[in-house]
Amino acid sequence: MKLQALGRSHAGKKFREVCETLVVNAHGGLLMLRHEVVNDDMLVLVNPETQEEQECRIVFTGDSGAKGIRVGVEFLTPAPHFWGIDFDAPRQYFESLPQKN
Repeated sequence: MKLQALGRSHAGKKFREVCETLVVNAHGGLLMLRHEVVNDDMLVLVNPETQEEQECRIVFTGDSGAKGIRVGVEFLTPAPHFWGIDFDAPRQYFESLPQKN
């Protein structure tokens, strides 16, 4: 999913960039950023479809590559619907199946 990330680079300069998610969950996600950031920095993510903004903390930074840096983020407040995904759907599906004895 493409989204917009707003924050400050490692050098302290403000940035705004369109980035892509690699993995998402109800608590945050893993993104690819071009700007260098460090753990505990703050980002604001903007979902382009809903324009919803979500503050998050950087909890992981990976190695730099051709497409940028893998960055793990954690939402500061619960936002299970930020990504537009119902994370409870699979569990509800499996709970509705007949149980074998």
